[in-house]
Amino acid sequence: MKRDISIIGAIPLAVFLALWELLPRAGAIDPVFLPPLSTVVETVVGLWHGGDLQTHALVSLRRALVGFLAAVALGLPLGLVVGGWFPRLQTALEPLMELFAQANPVVLFHIIILFLGIGEGAKTFIIGWLCLWPVTFSAINGVRGADPLILKAARSLGVGRLRLFVSVVIPLAAPSIFAGLRLSAGYAFIMLIAAEMMGASSGLGWLVIQAQESYHVARIFAGAAVITVMALAVDGILKLIGLWLAPARDTEESRPLGELAANVKER
Repeated sequence: MKRDISIIGAIPLAVFLALWELLPRAGAIDPVFLPPLSTVVETVVGLWHGGDLQTHALVSLRRALVGFLAAVALGLPLGLVVGGWFPRLQTALEPLMELFAQANPVVLFHIIILFLGIGEGAKTFIIGWLCLWPVTFSAINGVRGADPLILKAARSLGVGRLRLFVSVVIPLAAPSIFAGLRLSAGYAFIMLIAAEMMGASSGLGWLVIQAQESYHVARIFAGAAVITVMALAVDGILKLIGLWLAPARDTEESRPLGELAANVKER
């Protein structure tokens, strides 16, 4: 069944790639504006053999991961603590956090440059800023959405607050947290392009803007394609980690509440 779903899901992608190759070849779309897929692939291969692709891709990947991991290191504990331990503080801070989350990151980036310059610090900060809020809000929502029946059963057996939080609340919040992590990782690569297009001298975003200035359209698509592949790879890794954790969680949830709470108490 899952294999059939995977095959069905691959059909639209195959059609899209085929049209990308055929329409420019047939003249339905001007190849100047949309090069055939094979031309883009040849450009990627050429950049790889020249060494430029590896150099710029590693720089971009490092920037995206540093900003993302910084956001996780700050946002995940913040969301768990505020959502699980200080609900009144969460109510008080929520309007301010939503205001910060809605701030236009491109406009904010120009403000950050005034304080941090155009170096790596500014790029890391703005990527981390954009990634921070999905992580924080997903942790808060995951904690607040923990099944109250399970929590009540654990409390009735005398499970302490800290053990309850670590052994029950956080596992129950894991699906929401991983959804936020995947969304945040996608934001990291989106903001990466904008950050590298302003004041950078390396990276795939810089490579794209240089190709734009020289009207090398195939190189623009090549850079964008590599960024997309990297983003999908990181998303896939996070998805696999979430699926790896899911069976244990499903097993826990399928057990009677009393047995589950007793097991938590024994821990």
